[in-house]
Amino acid sequence: MSWFIAFLVLSFLIFFHELGHYLAARAMGVYVEVFSIGFGPKIASFKAFGNEWRLSAIFLGGYVKMKGQDDSDPTKKSDDPDSYNSKKPWQRIVILFAGPFANFLIAYIFFFFIALGGPVTLEPVIGDVLKESPAQKAGLQKNDKILAINGKKVQTWSEMAKEVASSQGALEFQIERNGYIEFKTITPELRDAKNEFNEKIKRRMIGISSAGVTKKMELGIIESFEYAWEKTVWASTMIFKGIEKLITGDVPAKELGGVVTIVKITADAANVGWMAVLFFAALISVNLGVLNLLPIPALDGGHILFNLYEMITHKEPSQEALYRFTVAGWIILFGLMGLGLYNDINRLIGS
Repeated sequence: MSWFIAFLVLSFLIFFHELGHYLAARAMGVYVEVFSIGFGPKIASFKAFGNEWRLSAIFLGGYVKMKGQDDSDPTKKSDDPDSYNSKKPWQRIVILFAGPFANFLIAYIFFFFIALGGPVTLEPVIGDVLKESPAQKAGLQKNDKILAINGKKVQTWSEMAKEVASSQGALEFQIERNGYIEFKTITPELRDAKNEFNEKIKRRMIGISSAGVTKKMELGIIESFEYAWEKTVWASTMIFKGIEKLITGDVPAKELGGVVTIVKITADAANVGWMAVLFFAALISVNLGVLNLLPIPALDGGHILFNLYEMITHKEPSQEALYRFTVAGWIILFGLMGLGLYNDINRLIGS
């Protein structure tokens, strides 16, 4: 059942992405010939709203086929008023950007519903205190609850960790111990740590770990909007950084995951509960949005780049250049998909 939910989630995200393109195209007066979930041979289809709606065999994405646009042969064009090619570059960019924007929007909505449901977060309650650490030398103990740092209230473990990591010099901790308030002055030390990409870094720390005490965040409507915005920005930033580190080699290529990994993570989340499903669905949706904005000719970002070139130079890219770049884009895209699938198989064999 959890795997079925995972496929439903992925199908919904792909549908929503393509729906963004579809609605923008219709708004710009472009005739849409086919709306497909999946690539390759057609499994099922029906006609509605003047176009064909299709389910295809290769479940690795989807597409909206507009009149005058053919990614398999970018030289095929139509000069009809309702074709994609007849529109101005800015109109085409709106159509192209609408897909990724739809993914960011649905991620924001998912995070908003998570906020309304009361997301669970770690409280700033101390578990273990490392020997000879700044925290031990200052007298911090297990089960102490950190209330404030330098007079600034901290309500979560994450907030406390950020205050310590960004600090300069000594910090005054306000803690609660057995119902009493105490103040401790602690100077963080620069120590070895690992970031979210498993890279070795130096970070200012005081030598404590979390007790694992959690609480349900009670967020109002305004706070929920803010929470959704912060999480959407955080997810987008993380994915951009991850792509950058893959390109520079800071993160090995074996860490790249494909559709199997996506489905497995979503299926695992389904076993935990609806909030976990929404959280990972939001992450995957942001992932789809960011990846489609990459300047690869086969993706939305590549097409946006072509149209920006036309806007700046007032001339279209040559047919030969357009064809060559598009073919190269498909090679890169299928190469990345193949690498992701190869890593997925290796993980399944290893597990």
